[in-house]
Amino acid sequence: MMSETSAPAVAAGWKIPQSVLVVIHTADLQVLLLRRTGGTGETGEGARTEFWQSVTGSKDAVDEAFAHTAHREVLEETGIDSNAQGCRLTDWNLENVYSIYPQWLHRYEPGVRENVERVFGLEVPSGTPVLLNPREHTAYEWWDWREAADRCYSSSNSEAILWLPRFVRR
Repeated sequence: MMSETSAPAVAAGWKIPQSVLVVIHTADLQVLLLRRTGGTGETGEGARTEFWQSVTGSKDAVDEAFAHTAHREVLEETGIDSNAQGCRLTDWNLENVYSIYPQWLHRYEPGVRENVERVFGLEVPSGTPVLLNPREHTAYEWWDWREAADRCYSSSNSEAILWLPRFVRR
């Protein structure tokens, strides 16, 4: 899906329109959600201000493996090492293609309107400490998977959480 102009776009500082969504959860289906700094970016009447989400992030290079992106983003945003004992990062082999929210189009190369998002799950032991990156998130909470899905701003994030029981070993 990458255009021939992808490499120069990266060099110019544009975000790569390929990202990961990582649903961090415990074996008993408690899901970690993070509250994004700056809210939703929406303005005007009826704008929502709270943006709760799972870990997300774009590739740093076009050839970066999605699994590497997932590991890096989890570590950057939560301080959780997905390679630590008791943790299990799983590629769900699901991809979402969605329109980039208008308030964030300026981050991408002109003409880019869609993002490909690869979905992962990260099972962590109950009680895993979370250390937020304050530039990205202001709070975190653990919720039952159904409630977590209801709290997400992004519909693709909500849908991924609703898939969680199918990916957890029992």
